[in-house]
Parts: sequence; C-alpha cells; structure tokens
Amino acid sequence: MSALFEPLKIKDITLRNRIGMGPMCQYSSHDGAATDWHMAHIGAAAMGGTGLIIAEATAVTPDGRITPGCAGLWNDAQVAAIAPVNAFAKSCGAVIGVQIGHAGRKASAARPWDGGAHLADDNGGWPIVGPTGEVFDKDGTRLNKAPTAMSIADIHAMTASFVAAAKRSLDAGYEMLEIHGAHGYLLHSFFTPLVNTRTDAYGGDFEGRSRFMRDTVAAVREVWPDRLPLAVRLSVTDWIDGGLTIEDNIQMAAALRDLGVDMIDCSGGGATPAARASVGTRTADQVGLAAQLRRETGVITAAVGCITDAKQAEKIIASGQADIALMAREHLRDPHVALRMARELGVDPKPHLPQQYGFYMG
Repeated sequence: MSALFEPLKIKDITLRNRIGMGPMCQYSSHDGAATDWHMAHIGAAAMGGTGLIIAEATAVTPDGRITPGCAGLWNDAQVAAIAPVNAFAKSCGAVIGVQIGHAGRKASAARPWDGGAHLADDNGGWPIVGPTGEVFDKDGTRLNKAPTAMSIADIHAMTASFVAAAKRSLDAGYEMLEIHGAHGYLLHSFFTPLVNTRTDAYGGDFEGRSRFMRDTVAAVREVWPDRLPLAVRLSVTDWIDGGLTIEDNIQMAAALRDLGVDMIDCSGGGATPAARASVGTRTADQVGLAAQLRRETGVITAAVGCITDAKQAEKIIASGQADIALMAREHLRDPHVALRMARELGVDPKPHLPQQYGFYMG
C-alpha cells in the first residue's frame, strides 16, 4: 500500500491522495479576475488526479498584487470569474484551496517575463506599504520602490481586508484557505527581524513581530467555517544569519495551531534579496524542516522543495516527514503527475481520476 495515495481527512474535507499542487503565480488575471487560462491550468491538475490544488497568491486588496496580472478577491466580480473553475476542479475529485495574501513592499512589479522590476505609479504601478519605509532592494535597481510604513490603523484595516477576502473565498467555492505568511510578502515582512525594525506593538520581540500575523489569522478563523481547514504558509527559515530560524517558526506554528490553524505549508526564504527563496539543495532541506515542525507541534504539514520523483514523495509521507507533498513546477511539467506517480508506485490510478479518464486506465 502506498502512503502517498492514502486519503487524508482534514476537518470535513478528504483528499483522495497526498499529492498537492502548490500555489504558483500565473500572472494571467484581468483586474484580479480569472481568465480561461485558469480553467485550463487548474482543470488539468484536477483531471490528472491531484488531491489538493492551492490556487495562486490572491491579493486581498488591489495594492496587494505582486503584478498587474495577479489574482485578487477584493470584489464580487472576481468571485464570479473563479467560481466555475473551482466547481469544475471539484467535479473532477480534487479539493481546491486558495492562498490569500498581500505582497507588501514587493508589490507593484512588472510580470517576471517583463523584467519583474517595480513599476512607477504613472506607468502601471501603485503605492506600496510595509512595516517600515525601507525598500526591498536598496542596493539594486529591480525592487527599489520605497514603501509607506503602515500605521496601526492601516494594519487593522488590512486585517479586515483579509477577513473580507476569506468570506469571498467561501463564496467562490474554495474548500481550504491558506494565508500567505512567507517569501517576504507583507505578513512575513512584519514577522522577520530582517525587515521589521518597528518599536511599537507590532515590532521588537517575537510577540510584537508576530502580532500582525496572529491577529489576522484569528480574525480570519472567526469567519472561515470551522468545518473547513485553514492553513498558513510560512518561510520556516530565512536562510540567512539574523533572520527567522526553524525554532522561531515552531513557536509561530504552535501559536497559530492554538488559534485554529489546521496546516502549515512549509516553504522558506524571500525576506530580502540576500535571503531569496533558495533553490537546489537548500530548498530540498525544507522537507526536513517541515518534519521537525510537524514533530514538535503536532500540526499537519505540507512539504515543498524540489519534490519531483514518486519514490521521493512516497518516502516523505511514509516516513512521517509531512502529510502532503506539494509540487509546484512539477505540475507545470506534467499536470498528470499524480497519474504518473501512481503507475510508478504500482497503485491503481482509477480511484484518483475522474470517471472519464479512470474508465480507460488499467
């Protein structure tokens, strides 16, 4: 029996297997609304047998988008655009989730294939915010736009925007909600000492730096149904001296667990240019960190980081390192990765596929 293809029940949802598609920006939304691209992108993974699909980083306010092409859930038109996509994915047997967040001082950028640099306010960009007025890349030319330091009133208003987006996520048919607290975006930038040098109630020690994330999670948990899982993506290490460590994030995960969070999506890096989300061996090390966090907090974890091989994914689940193996780019290479891995592990793929595909699989 394959551990990777065992169902996983979280609250009132059941994943048909432990394979997940991690959230990946597609930069293909129009005014934050989904397009035909999203039906094809998400639909392909659902048809291919993936158990959990987490839709891309979805902004809670217009200024929270990374680029003008990023998804949003700040108005009802965006709900109407994504709802049919989610309904289709669900009809194929997948559980569909969404990652809501705010890009903070990394917002207002060009799409990566257009260079990824900050856009001027008079050239398609917009004003940005952060814990302080310090720019992301003060020594570079790509992300060097100065943010406005958020006031306490701004912080409270942003928490309310997360709550409103959570309500719209439910209306859109999502069955899992993930709050983005990683990769140097707004909530992570408040938590990490690499960025947050505030001296008020939202800075300083762990209690102050974690307050924005904890308050936002608590407020979202109040409106997100208890029967449905709530997740948070953390950068479980900043990969740089002076930044967040796995121990800091174990403390954060325990606090989030006590606030009603059901799963931690264990990513890493991204807080500063020197601590960008790493690649290669260091990213692969995140699986081990997910295992440590799971062991010390008892929270369900999703592991991410260079997971591409069926035997590798099987070992992650079977050894108890994580509960879900999240694969992002591998789903771009092969949206039917779940079908492929089932065959490689000698698992009957039929129970993991929509009937139209499963009928032909033997």
